[in-house]
Amino acid sequence: MTSLLGALWLALALQQPAPQVPTIDGSKTARDSALDRTAREVSSGLRCPVCQGLSIQDSPADLAVEMKHLVREQLAAGKTPDEVRAYFIGKYGEWVLLAPEPSGFNLVVYLLPIGLVIGGAVIVFTFVRRHGGAHLPTER
Repeated sequence: MTSLLGALWLALALQQPAPQVPTIDGSKTARDSALDRTAREVSSGLRCPVCQGLSIQDSPADLAVEMKHLVREQLAAGKTPDEVRAYFIGKYGEWVLLAPEPSGFNLVVYLLPIGLVIGGAVIVFTFVRRHGGAHLPTER
């Protein structure tokens, strides 16, 4: 009987709508969500100086949390995402970007894998063409 009563209470609780947060102006909520979305996008592209393998969006480090707040504050103050990134590049260097801009020396990082694959394919093609099936045993 107790389990039936508990199941009924659970069913009743699950049918209740989630409480809504009252807002004075719906546009403020939309503006805040757009600001939060932009802050998350910028934070996802910045490397955490402590964790080094994570973005500041994903890092639990105290410094990353402070950097996330700073990103949001700067965006709320009217700076563009590029200006916020430029601030962090000025403070930490281009290393702080998880995906550096493909220009200058960074372009080598983007093009090197493609060049290696093409070079490897040319070597394999040349080897197969020169040596054909000469070393393959034939079946009788």
